[in-house]
Amino acid sequence: MVPIYEKPRAVNVRPATPGDADAVLAIRNHAIEHSTALWTETKQTPAEGAAWLATHLDRGSAFVAETGAEVAGFAVYGPWRELEGFRHTVEDSVYVRDDRHGLGVGSALMAALIASAREAGHHTVIADIEAGNAASVRLHERFGFEHVGTVREAGIKFGRWLDLTIMRLPLS
Repeated sequence: MVPIYEKPRAVNVRPATPGDADAVLAIRNHAIEHSTALWTETKQTPAEGAAWLATHLDRGSAFVAETGAEVAGFAVYGPWRELEGFRHTVEDSVYVRDDRHGLGVGSALMAALIASAREAGHHTVIADIEAGNAASVRLHERFGFEHVGTVREAGIKFGRWLDLTIMRLPLS
């Protein structure tokens, strides 16, 4: 059934666990194959996906959203840049399964992610978004992110140049 016609389900957001690695990997690999949200065309292996998630689990910055008993999306934040001067700035990533769009999953994940980053003492959240991803830009705007710039032709995927929109949310 098309999600827009489904009865809305309650969305439960919780910290991710190692047991969520397969569901998170499936969502990430789908985005790699079918969207410009992740700027790579190389799918992750199960081992790579588990290692990627483990890094976020170690810092307590990974969340999943469930509708019913299914993982419907995930969100993580991590260092925006590796140099120590950027240590108080994090970058967010929010992904929703294709068949769960429009049900409030992204909003529930974003709220949890922002609250966690604030509680962890971070100062700013940055969102690097493919400029054509209007849904992601709108989601970030609803949570108070401001547009700080667009870098034209910053990357390439599917044989075309992509623009990068940068947004920021001050946490303090």
